[in-house]
Amino acid sequence: MKNFDSEKHVRGESQFVDDLLVPEGTLYAHVYYSRVAHGKILSINLSAAETMTGVTAIFTSKDIPGANQIGGIVPDEPLLAEQYVHFNGQPIAVVVADSAFHARSATEKIVVEIEKLPVITDPREAFSKNELLVPPMTIELGDINATWSKCDIVVEGIAETGGQEHLYLETQGAFAVPVEGGAVKVVSSTQGPTAVQRTISKVLNIPMNKIEVDVLRLGGGFGGKEDQATPWAVMCALAATKLRRPVKMILHRQDDMRMTGKRHPYSSDFKIGLKSDGTILAYEVTFYQNGGAAADLSPAVLQRTMFHCTNSYFIPNVKAIGYSCRTNLPPNTAFRGFGGPQGKFVIEAAIFKAAEAMNVEPSFIQKKNLLKNGDEFPYGQIAERCQAIPCWNSLEQKISIGNVKKKVDDFNSANEWKKKGFALMPICFGISFTNTMMNQASALVHIYTDGSVGISTAAIEMGQGVNMKIHAIAQKIFSINTERIKLESTNTTRVANTSPTAASSGADLNGMATQLACNVLLERLIKFAAEQLHQYDPTKISISDEKIFNDGKETEWTWTKLISAANAARISLTSHHFYSTPKIYFNRESSKGHPFAYHVFGTALIEVTLDCLRGTYEIDAVNIVHDVGKSLQPAIDLSQAEGAIMQGIGWMTVEEIIYNNEGRLITDALSTYKVPDVHFAPKEMNISFLENSENPFAPFNSKAIGEPPFMYGIGAYFALLNAIKAFRPNTTYSAIAPMTPERALSLLYKEVGTLAPAL
Repeated sequence: MKNFDSEKHVRGESQFVDDLLVPEGTLYAHVYYSRVAHGKILSINLSAAETMTGVTAIFTSKDIPGANQIGGIVPDEPLLAEQYVHFNGQPIAVVVADSAFHARSATEKIVVEIEKLPVITDPREAFSKNELLVPPMTIELGDINATWSKCDIVVEGIAETGGQEHLYLETQGAFAVPVEGGAVKVVSSTQGPTAVQRTISKVLNIPMNKIEVDVLRLGGGFGGKEDQATPWAVMCALAATKLRRPVKMILHRQDDMRMTGKRHPYSSDFKIGLKSDGTILAYEVTFYQNGGAAADLSPAVLQRTMFHCTNSYFIPNVKAIGYSCRTNLPPNTAFRGFGGPQGKFVIEAAIFKAAEAMNVEPSFIQKKNLLKNGDEFPYGQIAERCQAIPCWNSLEQKISIGNVKKKVDDFNSANEWKKKGFALMPICFGISFTNTMMNQASALVHIYTDGSVGISTAAIEMGQGVNMKIHAIAQKIFSINTERIKLESTNTTRVANTSPTAASSGADLNGMATQLACNVLLERLIKFAAEQLHQYDPTKISISDEKIFNDGKETEWTWTKLISAANAARISLTSHHFYSTPKIYFNRESSKGHPFAYHVFGTALIEVTLDCLRGTYEIDAVNIVHDVGKSLQPAIDLSQAEGAIMQGIGWMTVEEIIYNNEGRLITDALSTYKVPDVHFAPKEMNISFLENSENPFAPFNSKAIGEPPFMYGIGAYFALLNAIKAFRPNTTYSAIAPMTPERALSLLYKEVGTLAPAL
């Protein structure tokens, strides 16, 4: 099947927000933001900026007609700062001018006097001062306190993971046009159009039915446009309604990096207890999440961290405590994996340390404790259709772990200044929004009288191929030429009350809604065809390759003839259908429930080579067996897995977010923030999909692909740690990621090889 989006991208035909032809008279907005991380606003002087060439208006919090509030889960984030600023990059004013250049130039003339206040950048310091965004979270299974005495081995430690910049190709942006009756239409680069609509309603104090939000496609999102696309759209809508003129805003890359939140950094304490045979009996973990200055999605991210704190293992006694800590950094937000990777890193660090104490390979402990059907997760859900062991065994059959170990040992024996390392990384990732209410979707399907089909859903295409998957669902059901099907832009007027395209659920939820809507239309058409062909048993009518068959025999009827006749007979050729994920729930008081429709499993083996003189390294090979159910689009799923793995490896190795003690982002440009490139890519990457895996909770037994493969990247960290230990066996360390070349050198050549987490 053709990927129509890819063809348009290559030809330069794909349209994003900044590609739209704007009406005559369009104005351009630019944001003035705080250069102080925490302080009291003493004065705002706009006079010099207001007289600049081309300036039409400047808006501050005083110009907001409704609530100056954009917080979703917790109402703790103003659109524009009022009395205080809480992070470097917090918006204070919006300049609107006749060009983007004039708007940007005018912001440089704004003078804001701020009395500086103490700055907190570290989550443990925030915790010590009781600066929490939400109350602590706890999840327990079994009796942790009664179990420690039964353990033969008990180890404790600290694990740290850093932030990560989304670095979507298309920066944040929006375009707002006032329409009659005090309404407004907004084209936004957002993963959550209803969130944009709802927030504009609140800030402008107008009903949601007067706000239309349209999303063409995104040039990447990765979670960074789930909630954090909202303020820019709201600012444009505010200016457009106030001035009654179209207003556009596209953030510059450096401004985008400075003003938006990242993946949450975590600092965590762990304690793990095992029997001498490698069975894990007890695991205790405390997460200190760096939430930034406002809640944003931090509570939901932390909850998913808690849900995934035991990764792909069954541990009968678990206690996990999570603190979402308020610091003076931009509010951190959703990122591919949504807290899951941070939880998995800690359990893998605990297993690595336990393996050292037992003088065994970590893989020995990993394999010993893999989940099985009937095992209970710490949050109360029972494992079903568990593919943890089949994925591990399948990988072992394809890649002999013993042979890999021998190859690595032989290389290390023969080379003094280069060392190899490898690590295995099993994964288990729950699929559904942890907020049960969000697991719903609608689809609107039209069949036009010429036989072409239009489909509207809430799914946002951001390069992950969700449009092609929905396309494939309709094509499979109707059995028509794929070029007859068109996916419409995502629009809150056509499909209302949408959940964001996130949590790896875009294809699942919207695909199921599309499948239901198409099946309704197919049933109508089959019934009508049976009547026309004088067939009293509609089950004997079928459509294949746009031909109508009666009892297996081709008739003179075709798809276009059937559609034309059905329309003439006043048969509805439109279907709207709604889907909500069944059987999921979660009791927040007891912290127990069945929050996920299903789980995705897999196992990776990652091999690396470390230059022990320079601290640089290469990713030699990545071999994976991944559970994708029955893939709707194998080529798309394969590319998603490859991209996710590279992003995960980048987070664990070269990508380092650095703020100074004053809360200013140091890594605010591509010259200072390193991301994996083609030269860093693994020399070899082999991804196999697990056979004979089915899933009734997604279209045609498929499984989600967006987030789970990201977690395989964690294996790269421990592969590098093994290479370091091959060079310096007695090095002491704390599990601090990312493993940059600088950090690798510190472990290779210092007696106590730790680097403090970057502030």
